[in-house]
Amino acid sequence: MSFLLPGFAARQPFAMLTIGIVLLVQHTTGSYGSAGAVAAVTGVSMALFAPQSGKLADRFGQRAVLVPGVLVHSTAVSLLVVLALAGAPMWALFLAALPAGASVPQVGPMVRARWAAKLENSPLMPTAAAFESVTDEFTFVVGPVLATALCTGVHPAAGLIAEAALTLFGGLFFAAQRSTQPAHGLVAAAGGGEARVSALSIPGVRVLAVAFLGIGSVFGGMQVSLTAFSEEIGNPGANGLLYGIFAAGNMLAGIACGAIAWKIGPRKRLILGYAGLTVAASLLWSAHSVVLLGALGLIVGLCIAPALITGYTIVETLVPASARTEAFTWLTGAVALGQAAAVTVAGRLADEHGASTGFLVPLVGTALALATLLALRSRLTPQASGRVRARGIGHRVPVTVD
Repeated sequence: MSFLLPGFAARQPFAMLTIGIVLLVQHTTGSYGSAGAVAAVTGVSMALFAPQSGKLADRFGQRAVLVPGVLVHSTAVSLLVVLALAGAPMWALFLAALPAGASVPQVGPMVRARWAAKLENSPLMPTAAAFESVTDEFTFVVGPVLATALCTGVHPAAGLIAEAALTLFGGLFFAAQRSTQPAHGLVAAAGGGEARVSALSIPGVRVLAVAFLGIGSVFGGMQVSLTAFSEEIGNPGANGLLYGIFAAGNMLAGIACGAIAWKIGPRKRLILGYAGLTVAASLLWSAHSVVLLGALGLIVGLCIAPALITGYTIVETLVPASARTEAFTWLTGAVALGQAAAVTVAGRLADEHGASTGFLVPLVGTALALATLLALRSRLTPQASGRVRARGIGHRVPVTVD
């Protein structure tokens, strides 16, 4: 597919942004709490604006949203770097973080929307979802390691500078792949297509968005706590290695999920995935060596991909084609919001009580997400007996939800 390589390049900066902010602001302020707060502003801003970006992409086309977005993002991140290095007050860093987060290009959801348009009602769609999860997690292997290496080996600002450059050039390259862009709302309206609906009006999307907050708490809690742990033991370079192991587990699980012919329905798989993630996260706080923390991080990573992949698979059965990019961005935004809350809380805990307490954040986040899924699992069933609308034509899609 012509959009795969550009899509990979364009989404790479997403995994570099939070850790790049944490490392730069911690260097200039000496506080993990302050670093986590700035990163949290970015995450909250992204969570609020990402669904609007997805809605606009569904209506006007991906290119129309992506091109101005990457220009704004690279400019805002560059401003954040300048302010941090100049010792600007926290309020100035917060102001710069707002547009930096709001303009994060939603390349992952856009790629998923292209797959969905091409493989409409195809049995290959779950495999494509697994492939996308593997691709996402590969970026979470490469991105944090690259950002950490640049910040610790070149300059504390080098990670964010690279993030801004990759966003600009990767985003423009992806936007240039116009032939694979899904038909947007204006084209569908001209052709007599389906009426637009809001993805968030669908109960199952709201449940999944809440559940994905838990996944964000894992990413955010791990990033800050692993950084603090590496500093505590006097080996800052271990941060990239530990986070790379965690993300590698996620990637390996994604590969396995794509290769398995599941006999268990997606709803049960989702609950089992979150249950395993909660159990794995409950052990992190007790790790006091690099080897043990690396092993536990690997296990946590192995539990994330099944939950992510299954969540996106369920969205395919819940949301009509005209709102898929928006739906995907609600999930991505929920991950960002959970990550923002996690880096803030974990940063404060690490400052006041040590790195090990920061690992309690993923446990609490995943436990609350699991409780939500158990209580509201009935809402993950497609409405109208699995009838979805695609490209203006009604299709009956056989959906197994249990």
